[in-house]
Amino acid sequence: MEDKEWAERKALLGRTSSPLPPNPNTAVTIAVSPRTLFNMVEESEIYKNEGVEKYIQYQVEHENDIMMPGDSFPFVKALMTVNTRLRELYPDSEEVFDIVLMTNSHAQVGVRIINSINNYGLSIERFCMTGGQSPIGYLKAYNTNLYLSKDPDKVSEAIDARIAAATMYSPDFERELSEIQLRVAFDGDAVLFSDESERVKKQVGLDRFFEHEKKNEDVPLAQGPLKGFLEALGKLQKKFYEKDQRNDCPIRTFLVTARSAASSGARVIKTLRSWGLEIDEALFAAGAPKTPLLKKIKPHIFFDDQMFNIQGAKEGGIAAAHVPYGIASQQDKYYSTKGKSHAMAGMAGIKQEMK
Repeated sequence: MEDKEWAERKALLGRTSSPLPPNPNTAVTIAVSPRTLFNMVEESEIYKNEGVEKYIQYQVEHENDIMMPGDSFPFVKALMTVNTRLRELYPDSEEVFDIVLMTNSHAQVGVRIINSINNYGLSIERFCMTGGQSPIGYLKAYNTNLYLSKDPDKVSEAIDARIAAATMYSPDFERELSEIQLRVAFDGDAVLFSDESERVKKQVGLDRFFEHEKKNEDVPLAQGPLKGFLEALGKLQKKFYEKDQRNDCPIRTFLVTARSAASSGARVIKTLRSWGLEIDEALFAAGAPKTPLLKKIKPHIFFDDQMFNIQGAKEGGIAAAHVPYGIASQQDKYYSTKGKSHAMAGMAGIKQEMK
């Protein structure tokens, strides 16, 4: 939306008692699918087993039945908490979170979604319902900073389009989360950073990996798919710092990496510094399981590229989001879809590529 057009619309909307919607030109846009926002297991089974017409019929017949919260629901609520705090400090600011519902569902099912959103008081005004077509092409049109879906194929499509995206997985049980602070945890390699170092480790082993990282300590890592999202979070954090509220900031970020601090941690910290980005807490697990750390952090969402870390987070009651990017994610895909022989073939190709 052009600035002039937005200014005219803002003037019109300002005559009502409702809060102004975020300016799409300056907001941090989070696109979520209905299946992450609400628990739609039963509906998904109908779609899968009985087809789209039965699915639409079911949704229309139950449009007054409120859906239960889904995996991204606490995350979305936390985004709204941050918006409330921002508007208290900056009443006219247009730099806030803008939550967009993004789905390939047909518009006929929208009434039930709207009723559920209104029931929980969620601030979601913008919808994109593409009637069976992939919604990925609209993500750039909506200036999307992060896309969350239950569909791994759509998430991979978004990553290929250079849009930060992740596949949501349900925690095995619900854990009590902060209601006053958004807490976001990131893995490092192949999430915030490229998979450059991960490829070295897979090709030549851990000892050579440590040598490589020490040699390149002052060479910043290339950015990974979620670097831009961390940057967007940092931009909003600074608005609180400017009001001397660093210690009371409602956004807190965590790096939870399998790296060892002594042998390969410096490059990570220096890379973030070179980007002009801060991370509130950096936790180096040195190969130990991440789940105990995540249980302590209690993030609203945890991003990782490796499925065994996603599984560990799920077992710890953490909403985990898989980022299908990099060599480790490629291996996961080989094992889950083609078997071990295809994974080995893929590794052979990677080794050849590294020569």
